[in-house]
Amino acid sequence: MYLKNFKAKPEPIKVNIPKWFKDLKTHPTFKTIKGCVPFLDTLTSGYLLKMPIDYHLSFNEETLRNNKLEKYTKLTTVDFDPSLKLKMNIGKTEPHLTEQLSDQCPFPHKNKGYSFQKILNPWTIKTPPGYSCLFLPPLNNTDDRFSIISGIVDTDSFKTEINFPIILNGDKYEKMDTIIKEGTPYVQVIPFKRDSWKMKIIPKKNAEITRLSAVRSVFHSYKEYFWKKKSWK
Repeated sequence: MYLKNFKAKPEPIKVNIPKWFKDLKTHPTFKTIKGCVPFLDTLTSGYLLKMPIDYHLSFNEETLRNNKLEKYTKLTTVDFDPSLKLKMNIGKTEPHLTEQLSDQCPFPHKNKGYSFQKILNPWTIKTPPGYSCLFLPPLNNTDDRFSIISGIVDTDSFKTEINFPIILNGDKYEKMDTIIKEGTPYVQVIPFKRDSWKMKIIPKKNAEITRLSAVRSVFHSYKEYFWKKKSWK
């Protein structure tokens, strides 16, 4: 079994547009989210990483130890050849301790105080000089069981695998016993060019306000006058 034979290869995220969005009908007299180009851009911008194999997630479950019920959380691989874990960065996890974060950070509370499991990603991501990547949960299409902790990496110079700690959705699920299937979307990758920026706050001129108000009155004005089509291959 080699990486080239993996089903869960990286791909443009536009191939993963959710079914509910595809099935949503447009309306002749008012806008639905189907006609919102900024929303569509979140679903189609960048690339997608998927779970490399099946994982068994047991979250806040109970087990009998020393004649006493104790709660535990673990993430283990399902039906996976352990020898491949030694040869390739596949099917492994590593913990991050909650002590690595402040008590004021919401992540430990959401994760019910358990260590954060880190998915070891088998893919190396490289970008041209001057370009970094934003890694985040799939925008407007997250798995309701977990999400990664977002981050930015200078992928033009950091030429090795990037691994992703996950937060379990303890706000919704008091406990879970579930299989995260191979191919489950879990990371959106958006490359961007690094630049230095300086913010300015300036008032709008009356003529500009009048012009923008007139444009806004047109149905689908953003798509018609401002939006630029993007290409992700």
